[in-house]
Amino acid sequence: MDRTIVDNQQDDLQKKLQNILKRTGPLLSSCPIRNILDRFSDKWSTLSIIHLGDAGTLRFNELKKRIDGVSQRMLTVTLRTLERDGLVKRRVYAEIPPRVEYELTDLGRSLLVQIIELGDWASNHSQQIIQARERYDTRERNVVMAEL
Repeated sequence: MDRTIVDNQQDDLQKKLQNILKRTGPLLSSCPIRNILDRFSDKWSTLSIIHLGDAGTLRFNELKKRIDGVSQRMLTVTLRTLERDGLVKRRVYAEIPPRVEYELTDLGRSLLVQIIELGDWASNHSQQIIQARERYDTRERNVVMAEL
């Protein structure tokens, strides 16, 4: 039986999944991979990375203006976390008043590439997802009505 490119891609995907599961063990909830994914997958971190990737360098208030709905406290916590993880670089200038600028590190830019890919995937499949939601909601409404 001939193997196709799709078969080989599936095998590669399966190997990557097995490798992740092997490193994390049965307690996926306490694994470092989950901790890292949780860290940058929240909306404020993702939006901060996207806006810093777009602008290159931003001051705190410039970034805050770009991210609709983020509080000063939440943005501060987010930027500190991203800096701690090595994704964002904070530069303080000895001026009065002090000027602070943020930019992505090389590691942050490499993550931005993956976020863009995920965004492209979401954009390319948005209609399918909307249709699936509609089918699900219709099916659930029918089940509730049948139970009444």
